Amino acid sequence: MGPFSNAGIIFALGAAVLHVVIFYLESFAWTSDGALKAFNMTKEEAESTEKMAFNQGFYNLFLAIEVFVGVFLMASRNPLGKALVIFAVCSMEFAAILLFVTSPDKRSAAIKQAIFPLMALCNFFM
Repeated sequence: MGPFSNAGIIFALGAAVLHVVIFYLESFAWTSDGALKAFNMTKEEAESTEKMAFNQGFYNLFLAIEVFVGVFLMASRNPLGKALVIFAVCSMEFAAILLFVTSPDKRSAAIKQAIFPLMALCNFFM
């Protein structure tokens, strides 16, 4: 798979799996007790943002798919795989940073969202 470490790939896959979970919570379980707790919101807040969350969930799914496809391409020795994985984890990391900066009440979620992509990037480039 080239110069990328196996640890970096594992962290990237961890980020992708987390984004699939976020997709499920945002797109299908947004008003559930688990989602309310995970996103620190009230039932009323969830109900008023349900359509936005549905859309946002698919954004997270697409980021996960980018990682999965990128890792598959890397395993197939296709050089585009590395670029796709880097792009996806950078997008995940920047989204987490943006959430951290703009939503103080969501900082815990932002940190959790940032850990796997950051670890992937550190392992790819250090």
